[in-house]
Amino acid sequence: MLDAKVAELLNAQVNKEFYSAYLYLDFSNFYTDNGLEGFANWYKIQAQEERDHALLFMKYLQNNGHKVTLDAIDKPDKELKELADPLHGGYEHEQLVTSLIHSIYEAADNVKDFRTMQFLDWFVKEQGEEETNAEGLIKKYDLFGSDPRALYMLDNELGGRVYSAPSLVL
Repeated sequence: MLDAKVAELLNAQVNKEFYSAYLYLDFSNFYTDNGLEGFANWYKIQAQEERDHALLFMKYLQNNGHKVTLDAIDKPDKELKELADPLHGGYEHEQLVTSLIHSIYEAADNVKDFRTMQFLDWFVKEQGEEETNAEGLIKKYDLFGSDPRALYMLDNELGGRVYSAPSLVL
């Protein structure tokens, strides 16, 4: 049986992950509107990953006898004007998600819920990768974004990203 507080935080995370997907779809749309289909592709795949993360949290709750409650998903609130805005917004958002995962982990640790901690271990590792990737995009853009030819090449590189489902098994 899951602790009530842990279950509440896990359920809230479902909504946060769906929000993340919305946010990244908004970023994808921004880049499409600005003619950068590779950047748009990168964030569209990022949105797919976030949706799958939400589904993993849902399945974990269900496998542990808890009903999932889906809340309304907020409209993305990042103001996007410059081409680098989604990159910085994405990095900030990944840092927020990391803090949310850590809060759930801490709550599980407080009640010695080792199964939930083990489940969250994958997300802790995943968030490290997400922050590294987001920061890497900023560094690449800072290096190449002001040169149209280099930006074109970076856009092509990002267009080559393909989706692969998470490897976490419940």
